[in-house]
Amino acid sequence: MSAIGVVSSRSCLRPGVWLLKAGMQKMSSFGLHTAARCAAKDYYEVLVLGGGAGGIAMSARMKRKVGAGNVAVVEPSKTHYYQPLWTLVGGGVKQLAASARPMGSVMPKGVEWIQSRVTALDPDKNCVWLENDIKVSYKYLIIALGISLHYEKIKGLPEGFQHPKIGSNYSVHTVEKTWKALQDFKEGNAIFTFPNTPVKCAGAPQKIMYLSDAYWRKTGKRSKANIMFNTSLGVIFGVKKYADALLEVIKERNITVNYKRNLVEVRADKQEAVFENLEKPGVTEVHQYGMLHVTPPMGPPAVLINSPVSDETGWVDVDKETLQHKKYPNVFGIGDCTNLPTSKTAAAVAAQSGVLDKTISLVMKNQLPAKKYDGYTSCPLVTGYNKVILAEFDYNAQPLETFPIDQSKERVTMYHMKADMMPFLYWNALLKGYWGGPAPFRKLMHLGLK
Repeated sequence: MSAIGVVSSRSCLRPGVWLLKAGMQKMSSFGLHTAARCAAKDYYEVLVLGGGAGGIAMSARMKRKVGAGNVAVVEPSKTHYYQPLWTLVGGGVKQLAASARPMGSVMPKGVEWIQSRVTALDPDKNCVWLENDIKVSYKYLIIALGISLHYEKIKGLPEGFQHPKIGSNYSVHTVEKTWKALQDFKEGNAIFTFPNTPVKCAGAPQKIMYLSDAYWRKTGKRSKANIMFNTSLGVIFGVKKYADALLEVIKERNITVNYKRNLVEVRADKQEAVFENLEKPGVTEVHQYGMLHVTPPMGPPAVLINSPVSDETGWVDVDKETLQHKKYPNVFGIGDCTNLPTSKTAAAVAAQSGVLDKTISLVMKNQLPAKKYDGYTSCPLVTGYNKVILAEFDYNAQPLETFPIDQSKERVTMYHMKADMMPFLYWNALLKGYWGGPAPFRKLMHLGLK
């Protein structure tokens, strides 16, 4: 895979790494966790479900509170992926291997790694059930199970990925197919989709579109491409300030946006994509494609559907300010699996981890949670191989920006911030429980202007 530039990742993490120096000095030297296995004990003071960004970050924080031997993480996967890097993989900038590390290397030293899958949650009895009918009890439970991809809900997928000219940056199995399809494109419609479901990092479906535009301009193919963004939404982005900026980019680059269009079928052998018109039930449109990038429908993990800890739609039902469960005070949620009314991003996980850490600390002392999560999230909207619009916003879809500049402008500096600093921040600070979001840095930046 050739490198044609460096762009920001799909992470929605934050700048300001230099503020981490003090925290980084506290980090212990690298060491492995206890061996992965089925539960070594049947009870842990803190049990974490999920070994993604939220689960690993919180297990590191809990280790410092109650001791490594009292914390366990349930996670079946042997590999931890820095998924924000997949935008770069699909755009031809990075190798897929650069996004992967052994799960054991990111698990906090001494924390028990239970390499199994959760099959049921029983919060009334303070326990969960794992594969092979293994029961594990807890005093406190943190649910960080992420979000599930559902390619199978689109007729013709996932088997359609066996054909050329189709890819998806959302899966480790299909992200490299995106780069291949981008390279092999000759002419015709290049279609990029956004599903009619919640998604993680809602800016990502556009990022690969802008990178494709940039790549074809570099290689002289852009005049032969009719780039289309078919989105189930009625707007290009949920925050008006950034939506206005993106619409200018779209206009400048001659990209067609079709709103309220939801991908329902892929006829990969014929290179046809079928979309339903959400404004006209039962009406479909068929588009021939020379390249197709699919963002799959997504939903809560199966174990959470109809679970006592979930709302009627299957998401973990937590207080939006404290992340404490609304019914079970010793249960907490973080990240994509929750029903927090904000975008599902790595930046949101970072901010949530700092709030949740303080919430659990007070609950452990029989005190009421005081720290409030404002819904902060961010998404570095990659608009080219050296351009980023840094979107940051809160629960009310209002900008909540860090820097005293107009962040709706495409900037090379923001691109370098994201491309060069964010992977380091992720591996060395967020996963180690030393990065709790941007609030302190934002305060320093703005106090400096007074």
